[in-house]
Amino acid sequence: MEKVTQVKVLDGYRLEVSFDDGVHGVVSLSDRLFGPVFEPLKDLKLFAQARVDEFGVVAWPNGADLAPDALYESFQTSKVN
Repeated sequence: MEKVTQVKVLDGYRLEVSFDDGVHGVVSLSDRLFGPVFEPLKDLKLFAQARVDEFGVVAWPNGADLAPDALYESFQTSKVN
């Protein structure tokens, strides 16, 4: 499984994500922030705290995280040669 190496918070609840093999892209989470773990991320201050954890996963301090394999599949067409 590929690991996330970098995440950058963008406006509009979007993240720019890069993987260790050069695959990268932008994901919008604006329509996915619901439920007990993700709804608190509607707070822009909390959303802005996105980071890459020690396992190569995009994570937030409240315990929310994004599965890197799903992100990876959606970004494969953006691979840098």
